[in-house]
Amino acid sequence: MTELHKVFLSVGAVLLGGFLFTGSRRRFLYVLYKTLPRDIRGSYRFLRVNILLWWWESRGFTVAEVFSRLAAAQPDHVAYIFEDKTWTNQQLEEFSNQVARYFRSREDLSRGDSVALVMESRPEYIGFWLGLSKVGLVAALVNTNLRRDVLVHSIRAAGCKALIFGSELEDAVVDIKDEIATLNLYRWPDDPPPKSQCNGSIDLLLEFAKVSGNSLISDGPLVRGSPRDKLIYIYTSGTTGMPKAAVVTNLRYMLMSCGVHAMLGLRTTDRIYDSLPLYHTAGGVVGAGQSLLRGITVVLRRRFSASKFWPDCAHYGCTVAQYIGEICRYLLAVPQSPTDTSHSVRLMFGNGLRPQIWGPFVERFRVKQIGEFYGATEGNSNLVNIDSRVGAVGFVPRFAGALYPVALLRVDEETGEPIRGPNGFCIPCGPGEAGVFVGKINPKKAVNDFSGYADKKASEKKIIRDVFRKGDRVFNSGDILVMDDFGYFYFKDRTGDTFRWRGENVATSEVEAVISNVVGLRDAAVYGVEVPGTEGKAGMAAIYDPEHSLNLSELAEAVKHALPAYARPLFVRVLTELSMTGTFKIKKKDLQLEAFDVTKIKDPVYFLDRTGSYVRLTDKLYSDIVEQRVRV
Repeated sequence: MTELHKVFLSVGAVLLGGFLFTGSRRRFLYVLYKTLPRDIRGSYRFLRVNILLWWWESRGFTVAEVFSRLAAAQPDHVAYIFEDKTWTNQQLEEFSNQVARYFRSREDLSRGDSVALVMESRPEYIGFWLGLSKVGLVAALVNTNLRRDVLVHSIRAAGCKALIFGSELEDAVVDIKDEIATLNLYRWPDDPPPKSQCNGSIDLLLEFAKVSGNSLISDGPLVRGSPRDKLIYIYTSGTTGMPKAAVVTNLRYMLMSCGVHAMLGLRTTDRIYDSLPLYHTAGGVVGAGQSLLRGITVVLRRRFSASKFWPDCAHYGCTVAQYIGEICRYLLAVPQSPTDTSHSVRLMFGNGLRPQIWGPFVERFRVKQIGEFYGATEGNSNLVNIDSRVGAVGFVPRFAGALYPVALLRVDEETGEPIRGPNGFCIPCGPGEAGVFVGKINPKKAVNDFSGYADKKASEKKIIRDVFRKGDRVFNSGDILVMDDFGYFYFKDRTGDTFRWRGENVATSEVEAVISNVVGLRDAAVYGVEVPGTEGKAGMAAIYDPEHSLNLSELAEAVKHALPAYARPLFVRVLTELSMTGTFKIKKKDLQLEAFDVTKIKDPVYFLDRTGSYVRLTDKLYSDIVEQRVRV
């Protein structure tokens, strides 16, 4: 606490001395005393973000224009490091200009069209979507784990007119080639380039070699975009259904990236370790965006490795690193080594770090600051923990909440729907009361705008109307949070039919559809269950099979081919009796509460072991999983 803060608090205490004679007033002063330094610091940083966004918007800047100006001012500054190779600002600018020139020449694409991008993390990935944005095209950042029907759905959900894929994912594209026959396929070869198996695809390395020069002006005027134009699509499962393409405008990208930069006090001299996938908001926007917008060097990794995490941080001299909750658990599971503390990381930021491992993580790896944050890709309500409060996902000033219009609403535990009072309006939660987190929609402010999804109907489902007064609108996050007396928020659970596992959202309807087809359209329910010692919820499927004819080998093989690893049910319960709702849906609530506890349920339960086979969950195996002797 600075001397200025101490003086301010002392004067405030004298002026408000008359309040000290009642318990509630004493509590008010105590909370004010404890939170005022945090609130002043946070409000100042938030104000800086708003001024920066206003400055860029008033001048019509897009992400591409901000980066182009940065590249012109610091051409030799290292933007990204990947596998010991550096990419300077100038190199990234030239590569993205190549992308822009080439795709502007394609007659099958026009301004506003979307292009699917299926590629593992590396600097070219960023260069592709950045270059596409320079000519008014919108890149759809497709999850590289998706296969077959879900992959086709994601491409169609964003209305993609073309697909750019890395040769390392060529097999996935070949599998769906007939389903997307109307799309032009563009292939970017890995290093060294393998022989192509995708007949008819266009080799971009060869095509780019034909494009000479660096200036876009020589090939005609650059398409000038708007800060509120669509920049990219990032996919999210939301609360129900298949993946949805969330709209990320230039301003939204700027807000998420610069918001974390300002609120957590990142420095231009920092070097960030980003091992998260670039199709995610965390890795591709909050992490990679620090280089594009704020000039911070970012170290990229093709995919996360727990054993290489700290050695990489030490090798590249990183001072900041990113995480999701699962990453922190994986790092703790790695045997101790000298690299645990030989690194220079002073700050780690991300989301999903559980309170139970927060302390042990900080103590073992000696990271001075944890910057936990909260926010949905498509949402308008974000929170940041700026003072390492254990377990908190962020805060809002307790007595000045109107400055940042978010709220918690009481909801029905069964339906997840907001509860309304006698006046027809929603009921806000008080401190200690869990509720759904919402953000007021105000299109005039980038911070509070809601761009939604490519699917307009899906966007409408995320809006709650007439919340506190007639005509107002809020974004429904679908997440249950709770706030304490000091204005700190804590994540509790997710509403709807989506659960989170391995850092990914899993839509139960997607998994149910796969299982139903495999088991002859029998009734099946999928839900998330908690497993001790893990973040998120593991998938569990309950399948109605009174004749005991279920072939578990076929089921294991089917989910392996049809679903990404994080979406495969870890547990399977075979039901001999079925409890249905009035709308003929399996009642999940009781199943979820019983989870996989074979000491209480009579139905046979199976576990997906390391070999990829479902084995009977015995009392011994159940005990080993609960006691964390068997890792899941």
